[in-house]
Amino acid sequence: MDLIKTAEDLIRFRTETGNETEINKCLNYLEQNLQGSGALVEICRYDGVSPVFFASNKKTNMFDVLVIGHIDVVPATDEMFEPRYENGRIYGRGTLDMKSFAAVALNSLHYVLEHKLPLKFGVILSTDEEKGSKSTEAFLHAHPDLNAKIVLDNDVGGDITKIVARCKNPVFVKITAEGEAAHGSTPWAGRDANENLFKTWENIRQIYPAFSKDTPMPENTWIDTVHFAKIEGGEVSNVLAAHAEALLDFRLIETSSVADLCANLDKCMEKGVFYKVVSSSTPVVMQEDNPHIVAYKKFAEDILGRPLEFEYIGGATDSREFAERGATVIMHSGSGEGMHAPNEYAEVESIKQIADIQIKFLEKLAEEK
Repeated sequence: MDLIKTAEDLIRFRTETGNETEINKCLNYLEQNLQGSGALVEICRYDGVSPVFFASNKKTNMFDVLVIGHIDVVPATDEMFEPRYENGRIYGRGTLDMKSFAAVALNSLHYVLEHKLPLKFGVILSTDEEKGSKSTEAFLHAHPDLNAKIVLDNDVGGDITKIVARCKNPVFVKITAEGEAAHGSTPWAGRDANENLFKTWENIRQIYPAFSKDTPMPENTWIDTVHFAKIEGGEVSNVLAAHAEALLDFRLIETSSVADLCANLDKCMEKGVFYKVVSSSTPVVMQEDNPHIVAYKKFAEDILGRPLEFEYIGGATDSREFAERGATVIMHSGSGEGMHAPNEYAEVESIKQIADIQIKFLEKLAEEK
């Protein structure tokens, strides 16, 4: 398989989350890519959610290795769906997050099949990861016994010299403020829902401080954070808002529970303001001395010719579902910048290196069987 050409082909599909037409075209491409290889391919469809691509070399519920990822992307201009090269980088939407590494997953499956490695190996690619991974939830609900000893997760892009050991728990909370409308010239005749929402916001900020490029970075970044993802309130300019709401994106470290968060929010609510936890998960925490992770790290260091470090990140990944099932999750991806931004790129050499690392690791696992 031509790894970089496959990455280019995938980038050209405008698979913005929810774009069913392009997502289906991309899924068909993935299926055709594996045609004649001997892979077992299934495009799994469930009511009310986006599909999931599932391909493997064996029909089983217990895999030696699964590679997981996604093919959906965040919105971008037309130009970003035509990959371009500059200074050893491939630019475009999904180059880093994460179509280049979906191509790596396909490449690994081709290799396992072509070389008949005695491993039970599979690839799972969701199509709505950028908006909560409901498809992955539906897929795993339909496959309650599906698991793997090792899960390779390439959806943590940014720096190939670092292996991610921990990811935070993403918790989304909806805040709703109810007020009483009145003319803007007589605010004492009503209750401003916007005002009460702002007061609640200030209370929350007393517990969870704000950070930005314009504020000092905390010495320890492994802390709980929150940003206000969406705020709405009011209908017209001269009437006090009778209703306001906000969506909050909390990222909790492994020692902070959702119950702890709720206890804090209980203290912050002003009169007429309420909250609801919309969704939550669990943080992914891997022990750095895990034998599989140690072995993988050594292969990566040998190929890269330099030592690798462990890091902790605030982002979330679908691998959390398998961490809950007891799998060893190895989170490692290629180098690049601009994830979700207009200048998104991945370093071409790092894409090839991740592919080499995966293959060497798989060969070693096969030898040990």
